[in-house]
Amino acid sequence: MSGFQAEKALVRAHYDAMAKATPETVGAALAARTAADWHWRGMHPFYEQTGAAAVAEVFWAPLMTALTRMQRREDIFFAGRNEIDGEASVWVISMGHLMGLWDKPLLGLGGTRKIAMLRYAEFNRVEGGEIVETAMFCDIPHLLMQAGINPFPPQTAAHLVQPGPLTHDGLLYDDAPAEEGAKTLAAINAMIGDLGTWQLGLPLEEELARTWNDDMIWWGPAGIGASYTIERYAKQHSGPFRAGFTERSSTGHLCRTAEGHYGGFFGWPNFTARSTGGFMGMPAMEGKGEFRVVDIYRRDGDKLAENWIFIDILHWMSTLGVDVLERLRKAV
Repeated sequence: MSGFQAEKALVRAHYDAMAKATPETVGAALAARTAADWHWRGMHPFYEQTGAAAVAEVFWAPLMTALTRMQRREDIFFAGRNEIDGEASVWVISMGHLMGLWDKPLLGLGGTRKIAMLRYAEFNRVEGGEIVETAMFCDIPHLLMQAGINPFPPQTAAHLVQPGPLTHDGLLYDDAPAEEGAKTLAAINAMIGDLGTWQLGLPLEEELARTWNDDMIWWGPAGIGASYTIERYAKQHSGPFRAGFTERSSTGHLCRTAEGHYGGFFGWPNFTARSTGGFMGMPAMEGKGEFRVVDIYRRDGDKLAENWIFIDILHWMSTLGVDVLERLRKAV
């Protein structure tokens, strides 16, 4: 099979098996197409696990118990070689929502008996006909807000159940031309190069306009929210974020890849920074916090048009000594 068809077929079969699984059988479904020493990374409080049984016990079985009749509503699906390891590995990326009926609490919280949608982005490394490594990011605070549980102060941008791409062409089940992926990766890398350590020297909106279309949409995580246009993104996230931190480290990624007009990356962590106060209404905090982030992009022309972002804010706060979930459980 040419291109990434074998890897895509494996991941799609993996998802089909999970769709048929129950909390009791999901471990076997996961084991069918993952390596015995499968390395799985999840957001706070799930963290790193090894092997299907551990992943099922810690994440999937509790999630399936809480969100019954679950559907994977996929908006973006693509594959590519990882630029970070010299294109030695192939990763398959999926993004969308896990939708279900929130019938029982998750992590001791919620349980509305109403429809709920959990944002997710998943990176799967495929090797030798198996999934050998996964990063599974999901927006737990976004889910909690659907139950009226707000973990954070009022956010600067909008809380939304977020749609997929404007162009409705994000499911790349067929392989896209290699040159289009190269253009997308170049646009992403140009943006990362401009971002640097926030010292390009241009006014913020001018800096952003170098690599973003003016009608960009930044689909941010709960606690920050979504912004539309460069001007509003600068005011509602990028500006406040830069003002709230100092001593930002250089950017590090474990995977960065693209196919067609879509691309993305994740880090473990992406960077560290010291809080000087103000971001998300938080005061200055001692120590440097750790940011684990996923970014998924859509390119339009030679610039970026849409960006779906997953930031493990619960982990960032835990690195600064704040256990948000425990505080919420005590408040219920």
